[in-house]
Amino acid sequence: MKRFILWDNDGVLVDTEHWYFTATKRALAELGFTLERDIYLQRMVHGESSWDIAIASGLDEEQAVQKRKQRDAYYQEYLREKAIDIPGVEAVLKDMAKTHSMAIVTTSKRADFELIHRERNLVSLMDFVLVREDYKKSKPDPEPYLVGIERFGAHPEECLVVEDSQRGLQAALAAGLDCAIVHNDFTASHDFTGACFHMQSLEELPKLLKT
Repeated sequence: MKRFILWDNDGVLVDTEHWYFTATKRALAELGFTLERDIYLQRMVHGESSWDIAIASGLDEEQAVQKRKQRDAYYQEYLREKAIDIPGVEAVLKDMAKTHSMAIVTTSKRADFELIHRERNLVSLMDFVLVREDYKKSKPDPEPYLVGIERFGAHPEECLVVEDSQRGLQAALAAGLDCAIVHNDFTASHDFTGACFHMQSLEELPKLLKT
């Protein structure tokens, strides 16, 4: 029986991944570099930075550092202005919180995460949140989820991870955890071999856990 649920954030609870890509593409374009979505998604699988491509092509590393700060500003602009809610998510979380202990395990930086959830109620339903600053190695490394299950004091077989990306799935599997994948148009091209469930919507999860 699954007693603990570890939720990814971007693409699962909020529709933000497209906007992070758009902010990165916009910042790189201002430096004369074109970032293709397919390349971005391929690098995303391995947790690789798109900025490494520009640096390898001659971009000065200090200039890259400064421009990444501009990317972060663009992303936060999108977070404030764009519609990023996913219909039905809050209702599912409220339902699941009645029977499960829950946490968010995200690669989002704390500043972005806090902006995303400043006017939303999802975090109040969680036992805790782990953001990028809370662990050393990011997904697809298993560390974020290993930290999560240790924080819960849980056994792996009691836990379920909910993800939307291949790197998130790989992180969960490497941590010895079952992982359910919820469909997201942005990451639809990723390979989800090894997932225990495939959902079109989070609204399917309560029923799946009862089977």
